Amino acid sequence: MSFDALLGNEQLKSDLALSLRTGHSSHCYLITGPEGSGKHTLARLLAAAILCQGRDKPCGVCHPCRKVLEGLHPDFITVDDPEHKSISVKLIRQAREDVFIQPNEADHKIYLFPRAQDMGLEGQNALLKVLEEPPAYAVFLLLADNPEKLLPTVRSRCRELKLSALPRELLEARLAGDFPQASREEIRRAAVRGGGFLGQARRLLEEGQSIPPETTAFVHAYSSSDALGLTNLLAPMEKWKRDALIPVISGWLEILEEALAGRAELSSLSRKVAASRTAPDIYRGIQSLQKALAYARSNVSPGAICGWLAWALR
Repeated sequence: MSFDALLGNEQLKSDLALSLRTGHSSHCYLITGPEGSGKHTLARLLAAAILCQGRDKPCGVCHPCRKVLEGLHPDFITVDDPEHKSISVKLIRQAREDVFIQPNEADHKIYLFPRAQDMGLEGQNALLKVLEEPPAYAVFLLLADNPEKLLPTVRSRCRELKLSALPRELLEARLAGDFPQASREEIRRAAVRGGGFLGQARRLLEEGQSIPPETTAFVHAYSSSDALGLTNLLAPMEKWKRDALIPVISGWLEILEEALAGRAELSSLSRKVAASRTAPDIYRGIQSLQKALAYARSNVSPGAICGWLAWALR
């Protein structure tokens, strides 16, 4: 089994497998990437590998592996409160106290924090106390969409595993297998609008690939060279999270790229852009959207990105 259940990220998987074989694993891993990038998949595989009794870790067939992958292992503990936006310091302190209780049946005790970025400063400082001097058997898996929200002192005690977008060919092949009823065009659009991440692309296909109303509004305003319309569209988007902003901007970029390329399979939205704007205009729009995506993936705030786009696309 190894780490093959996680799509792509070959170098990361190879490095992890090597560190586990040679006994150089960390006591704390920070797994980062946008929503749908595979953070939870990697966390389960890594927990299984740490507790695995097989030769190739994780083997996926030994008793500990199966219990971890089925969510039944008593030494694989999730620290979260999904009913609340933030994780209370009380919950983190309870986990910290539990750390010093010996494992139930394994050599290690693993704590999963699926929303590490939602720990407040007090909670992070509470966790930091045990990260600095953990018991030898304790392992911590911190998952974060936005690792910049974590204290530098917390991050410095973690080995970061950063998940990357998948090559389009690999992603489209997987989506085609998972959604045999979807057309090639639907698969391609989901791959692009999902930012190259399997989870986001799958969600788009599951939701029927409906076109976001912001995309229709963007095409109307951009095709009409309506600067005020673009400003009115982007202003409320300043309050979005980056994970919501990236797929929408990716969809806008795809429409402009199709319009510029003049491909036969253009959508009605792409045809509208191609008929209304000149090729140099569209090319400049593509450059602006590409920069906006780069800013979003570099953790620039959505407010700054949307404000800049309103100016760049005018």
